[in-house]
Amino acid sequence: MKPKRLSNAHLSLLALLAGALFSMAAFAGDAPPPSAAGSVPPVFAKVGSIVITQQDYDIALEGAARRKFYHGKPPEGAIAVLQREVGVTLVTNALLLHEAQHRDLKPDDAAIQKTLQQYEQRYLNNEQYKQNRAQLVQSLTKRLQEESLLSKLESLVRNVPPPNEKQMREYYAAHPDKFMEPEQLRLSYILLAVDPSSPSAKWEQAREEAQALVKRLRDGADFAAMARAKSGDVSAEQGGDLGYMHRGMMSDTVQGTVDKLNPGDISDPIRVLEGVAIVRMSDRKLPKLNSFEATKERIRELWLREQSDLAWKSLIERLKKETPVQVDESRYLPLTTAAGEHAVKK
Repeated sequence: MKPKRLSNAHLSLLALLAGALFSMAAFAGDAPPPSAAGSVPPVFAKVGSIVITQQDYDIALEGAARRKFYHGKPPEGAIAVLQREVGVTLVTNALLLHEAQHRDLKPDDAAIQKTLQQYEQRYLNNEQYKQNRAQLVQSLTKRLQEESLLSKLESLVRNVPPPNEKQMREYYAAHPDKFMEPEQLRLSYILLAVDPSSPSAKWEQAREEAQALVKRLRDGADFAAMARAKSGDVSAEQGGDLGYMHRGMMSDTVQGTVDKLNPGDISDPIRVLEGVAIVRMSDRKLPKLNSFEATKERIRELWLREQSDLAWKSLIERLKKETPVQVDESRYLPLTTAAGEHAVKK
């Protein structure tokens, strides 16, 4: 008999149970909970006066692995990368929670109570929830309080003042690539449709027909009339006219061909997924830098986004420099070369 697959709701409840049965990461000087035998549990990390137990880390890693690898077996080296990501997240959150308390921020109690009520209604008739309700509510409350504090701190730090005119002009001058109107190509298209599963003889027949059409077009035949008569593309009714297009709107195969065309040129036959195509370029508009006045709102948005990210990252880096951090990495799996490169990029 096959084991039953747990529903998402059941998995969510199990995650809550795990969080209730074991403490979450201690912070702001809280003492770590005693083990069943009364001894001090192994320590994963010390962040200033904050202690993160190995048990806290194991629970966080299990939850992260369940969310990330729920649909299949993790690829080789992925667990080693995830171990380090979870470790960094726990340490960073401990630093930020301490900073939130230092700034005397308070969690949003009304929102927390609303969420708790939603869990009460959702699991009201669940026996596991009934049996462990007190622990679940206590654990969930603490988790929601931490999330609320982190959210408030991040919103506060990221709330940078808007740029003045001078800052916007400096940003515009330093990042012209962000305000360029891309090259636009006016293209027309004829598609001799071929089912992808057709034998090679069918494809060869379409290629030969397309080659004959190319010769007629280059000899002066009307492209629009030919498209209406021969093309299997939706653009046939418009004489094959695709309008103006820019890089990224075409397949790599078509783009590679179009890059070699000049206005008025007709391409050789191109094999595409849907059949064999012929492309004509009728016009090319070169890239153009949009004016400062036309892009002021986008400049403002990009400037605010970058300064917001910088403020948040700078806070985390400052806290890491100011706070002694000790992490026991002895249980991390070794990184493979590929996984190590991935971890560095992260």
